[in-house]
Amino acid sequence: MPDISPDITPERFTEKIFAQKTGVSRETMANIHIYASLLTKWQKKINLVSQSTMPDLWLRHFYDSFQLKARLAGLNAEKTKILDIGSGAGFPGLLLSMLGLGEFHMVESNNKKCAFMRQVIRETNCNAVIHNERIENIRPFHVDYIISRACAPLNKLLDLARNFIHDDTVCLFLKGQTAEEEIADARRCWAFEVEKFTSISQDRAMLLKVSHIKALRYVD
Repeated sequence: MPDISPDITPERFTEKIFAQKTGVSRETMANIHIYASLLTKWQKKINLVSQSTMPDLWLRHFYDSFQLKARLAGLNAEKTKILDIGSGAGFPGLLLSMLGLGEFHMVESNNKKCAFMRQVIRETNCNAVIHNERIENIRPFHVDYIISRACAPLNKLLDLARNFIHDDTVCLFLKGQTAEEEIADARRCWAFEVEKFTSISQDRAMLLKVSHIKALRYVD
């Protein structure tokens, strides 16, 4: 797993450092550069991500999303389907799709954010499909993984994803410092196993790998 050297601050985490830390190919890096350039351009007109995070773009959004790659390694990309709930500006799904990890399904109800993601897909030819609607309105289909970042508390995420969760479904959720509280709260309505991984990009944040998920009752 790539990590951050203690002397690298967000302000110093540049595109070049991202490329060095991740070791992605030159072709892949070219697509990620296009993504970042489009995000910077569109951000001036619509609020794709929090404006306060723009100076830390490569660390807070791109490197943060990249850390899921280690949990998706070894997959058959031709057969694997990944559902990204509340995709927003495309993190983490679009970034991961550029790494050739599978077919990504991006769920986002905001029309402008979907328009942005469609342009990224057109210009990078990444393997992603946009669903411009609420997840509750999407007819369920089989997915192998469900991912999300900065969308909703764990209890709510599992409820949103319940029609897509099967015995072998694995969820990968990027969470902040309230992760432990969210796990405890979710156990009121769900039975599941969880593995916790310290975030490589943010202090006190973590990546949750949730599996063997069973509903106990509906969320109030």
